[in-house]
Amino acid sequence: MNGGSVMKVGVVGAGTMGAGVAECLAQAGHGVIVVDPDPQAVDGARSRMRDSLRLAILLGRTGGPKPAEIAARVRWTDSPTELRDAAFVIECVPERIDLKEKVFAELDRVCGPETILATCTSGIPVDRLAASVTHPEQVVGLHFMNPAPLKDTVEVVRGPRTSAQTLDRALTLLASLDKTGIVVGDGPGFLLNRVLMLCIAEAAAALGDGIADAATTDALFEGCLGHPMGPLRTADLIGLDNVHDTMTALRELTGDDHYRPPESLEALIDAGHLGRKTGRGFHDYR
Repeated sequence: MNGGSVMKVGVVGAGTMGAGVAECLAQAGHGVIVVDPDPQAVDGARSRMRDSLRLAILLGRTGGPKPAEIAARVRWTDSPTELRDAAFVIECVPERIDLKEKVFAELDRVCGPETILATCTSGIPVDRLAASVTHPEQVVGLHFMNPAPLKDTVEVVRGPRTSAQTLDRALTLLASLDKTGIVVGDGPGFLLNRVLMLCIAEAAAALGDGIADAATTDALFEGCLGHPMGPLRTADLIGLDNVHDTMTALRELTGDDHYRPPESLEALIDAGHLGRKTGRGFHDYR
């Protein structure tokens, strides 16, 4: 572990991102409590974590504790009260404004007065979520990208009321995970998704208009612009349902119709094709 002391960290939400963040924390030696009321989500998260830890060994990304030892640092529960003495809590629930506001209000009731509350939102302003708690100065954005264990950099969002101490504690936690935090200001989409979601939306719209297929679109971005992954493969990796939720939230927050999910994206979601996690999205991974 690189810097920082071992602490008790909570993760709210056992989806793909929540499981990935929990794995990063446990890998670094922290004690982790994952809260999710859905037993199926918890079972799926446990399975994803086991597979990811095995893959890490195969790829030579870890020479430390065995997967069983890392997994043992994670406790799974359906009770938010288990977070009452956590030093840090990271919210990773789906990208719906009302749901995240509800979670933050609940965390405000159960967590201690010194707990830092971080959101892994893809684009909802940090200050909007901070309005749900008693100490908005202790709220910060930690925008991990998927898959969290494989990404070395995190977009750190400082809201207008985020204190310098909160920001420092967030950066220290990321350093303990061997990740670099890059700080940006607050606003819908922050920087990454303000730009990325427009790119994905336009690429998907061009696909729907018959200008180019998915393989051609991504090949142009990768070959001409040097992107390691084109916009449609990126969307598949994020999860098309997550992309849809983020676009919808950004459209609501900004009033900008450019964030409207394109019909080609809607059609894939309606058919149950959500990207890599289902084996098919804009590309076929089966």
